[in-house]
Amino acid sequence: MPRKRNKKTAIKRAAEYCEKGDYHIHLDSSWPYLPVYLEKMTYVKKLLNQYGKNKKIIDLGCGEGVLVKEFNKKSFDIIGLDLNYQSKFVKRGNILNTKYPNNSFDIILCLDVIEHLSFHEQNIAIQEMSRILKSGGKLIITIPNLAHLASRFSFFFLGKLLRTSKIDRHIGDRPISEHLKLLKFNFTILKRKGFFPTFPLISALTYFKPSKAIFLHKIYNKLLGYPNWCLLNILICEKK
Repeated sequence: MPRKRNKKTAIKRAAEYCEKGDYHIHLDSSWPYLPVYLEKMTYVKKLLNQYGKNKKIIDLGCGEGVLVKEFNKKSFDIIGLDLNYQSKFVKRGNILNTKYPNNSFDIILCLDVIEHLSFHEQNIAIQEMSRILKSGGKLIITIPNLAHLASRFSFFFLGKLLRTSKIDRHIGDRPISEHLKLLKFNFTILKRKGFFPTFPLISALTYFKPSKAIFLHKIYNKLLGYPNWCLLNILICEKK
């Protein structure tokens, strides 16, 4: 007799995951964002080990749930929520209305999600994160910066911004200062770190040979990672 399908472990994909598959798990060495992604994940793992033990954690917009799976296996109390992915570790749900009670979590992760929302939806998402986070809880959020250094050069000389992705994918692309302003209504920003200062030569190497730039990004981010120059910002915020 055929085996019954285990619904709890079945993977359900929608949107870009139907097209690209589990691309955060099966990393492509030619993916231009690869060096930034790896540096980001290394830093977030460090933060989770620092803040997350014995805390209740949710990863909002977690995609395939890479961090959820890894830290679940380390016995962290962590769950994932995503609109376009569902698996053993990830629940299908919407960041705009998570349906969790007030003050449910000690830590919220929101990694490269806000930029996919419209300006109006961004405010709703931040309010929702504040609602489900406990008082004094931590929000660890990563946000692309439309006003990164190469984008500023391009705008100055060509009158054109260099977006962090296609406009139909990052519909809520903004300069980081605008994101900071939104966050400050509900959160105190404790720390901000930049990844990938987009100097022209660095940008060209990262785009054309991303796998060759992985080690160099560790140096760039350490020596030149002024957040306002960088493509990506990571913020540690505390609920007021």
